[in-house]
Amino acid sequence: MPGSDALDPFRDLLGEGGVLSDPGMTAPYCLDHRELMRGATPAVLRPRSVEAVQGLVRLARAHGFGLVPQGGNTGYVGGATPEPGRRQLVVSLERMTRIRSVDPLNFTLACDAGVILAEAQRAAAEHGLLLPLSLGSEGSCRLGGNLGTNAGGLQVLRYGMTRDLVLGLEAVLADGALFSDMRTLRKNNIGTDLKQAFIGAEGTLGIVTGVVLKLWPEQAFRATAWLQLGAGAPIPEIAADVRRETADLVSTFELISASSLGLVAEMRGADTGLRTGPGGAVLLELQASSARIPLDEVLMGTLEGLMERGFVEDAALARSEAQRRAMWAIRETIPEGEKHAGGSVKHDIAVPVSRLTDFLERAGAIVAEQMPGVRLSFYGHVGDGNIHYNLVVPEGQDRLAFTRAVEAGIAHDLYAVAIDLGGSFSAEYGIGRFKRDLLARYTDPTRLALVAAVKRAFDPEGVMNAGAMLGG
Repeated sequence: MPGSDALDPFRDLLGEGGVLSDPGMTAPYCLDHRELMRGATPAVLRPRSVEAVQGLVRLARAHGFGLVPQGGNTGYVGGATPEPGRRQLVVSLERMTRIRSVDPLNFTLACDAGVILAEAQRAAAEHGLLLPLSLGSEGSCRLGGNLGTNAGGLQVLRYGMTRDLVLGLEAVLADGALFSDMRTLRKNNIGTDLKQAFIGAEGTLGIVTGVVLKLWPEQAFRATAWLQLGAGAPIPEIAADVRRETADLVSTFELISASSLGLVAEMRGADTGLRTGPGGAVLLELQASSARIPLDEVLMGTLEGLMERGFVEDAALARSEAQRRAMWAIRETIPEGEKHAGGSVKHDIAVPVSRLTDFLERAGAIVAEQMPGVRLSFYGHVGDGNIHYNLVVPEGQDRLAFTRAVEAGIAHDLYAVAIDLGGSFSAEYGIGRFKRDLLARYTDPTRLALVAAVKRAFDPEGVMNAGAMLGG
């Protein structure tokens, strides 16, 4: 590790509190969210301005340091964890939290990349507007990390992923130059859309410092229901029917398995008050900005049709905001339930919505054959084809050892099924350090070569987040 004097130029640049080098203070920045990797860094850099980010990038190049941009450190694939031996400094934008502007007539929000997602949502809500990006970690994740991983979340079905919400972007490049494209235009056809290169790149091309996001009218009116699915209920057909019969007012369509619901009940030590049917359960929500749209009537009519066809056995409607929140609390605490049970090995699968049932049937057969008795927890945003297909660590087994065994074995069979169905091994988590071997294994060689070529073009010296996505 470099001596303390090697960090003095960074201290001079960033001022008091701008450089954390005490191991006790840097430790939280070096442990990935799932506690699968303990990284190492000489220091954590905490700039307050874009100019400071430019300055620290130039210093890092001059003194031979690599840089790892880090948002809220809530990722699942180790993309923001500095690797031991790489001499990487963590760059945290936690002090860059300025809401730059909200334009209620243009429906846009511009802000620093260090803004916590929930704070950005609140800034929009103060103007009667909606920022639809919504994640379980929204109280701690930061927008720069959301952009870096192209975060998905709970409302992709209606509003799209992070990539679809970005109008403008600002980033510091590997040589300290500033790429500034903070336009608030919806029509801006001036050639290659360079800002899109940074979205989903996990900080490997530059450090995102600012963003302009699309907003929508506040969706103040909701209709929410918990559906108990019948045996063999065709989930793709149900999802399609719901979209048609509600005039596409559905914002979320979340599948919850009986096992996942049971994990929540075990963690709470009490019955959840809700049930799954033989086919599991769906948490369904419609949203609108106008009271003139009879959402409850639309929802009831849709459910009646599904029940008549035997797809839904029973349904509980949220009659108050408290009941709605109680339903959502179950969905959002499933990861905590898995952790309470000893942890899980997470598979972030995406397949075309039309092939969801095929995936669940084939994957279930593989697990039953290869790991009988292992508890499955599957749930997710199936309205957009994303299923979190997780294996719970058996009681008494070491979590890390079980994780390694699954990832070396059955995980590849599950990924093979997804890919055979036209899907992907990474729906919304990204690649990071944990899945870079999967990227190399399952990605078309031409695509992989282009990814590497883009990396070389933006960062020929390998300053930016070396080891994330690509090895070397």
